[in-house]
Amino acid sequence: MKLAKSLLVASAMTGLLTTASLADAAQVAKGKEIFNNKKKGNCFACHNISGQKIDGPGSFGPDLSTTAYYPTDMLYNLVYDMYKVEGKPKVSAMPPFGRNGWLSDTEIKAVVAYLQSHK
Repeated sequence: MKLAKSLLVASAMTGLLTTASLADAAQVAKGKEIFNNKKKGNCFACHNISGQKIDGPGSFGPDLSTTAYYPTDMLYNLVYDMYKVEGKPKVSAMPPFGRNGWLSDTEIKAVVAYLQSHK
């Protein structure tokens, strides 16, 4: 009986982890789409990430290859409104995507998931 119960619990946990992994993969894919979409984030116009070559007008923004190691809330706040993040320059060409309403809360979280997927 204990073995059956243990197997049932293990099976349920595996199912939850698989579901979470699929949700994370979908979130990362959505973030990548926004990152590369000229009508949404258009992040690639200014930022390099994980060795991707930028073929556009930008490349003056910081390389984002190390953002996987940034705290999630800091990344969210940088995308939402980098001018409000403590210790960051108050002058930047990066627009406040969240404050301006260009990206929703869900879209910003997807971009953050994409940025954190590059390890």
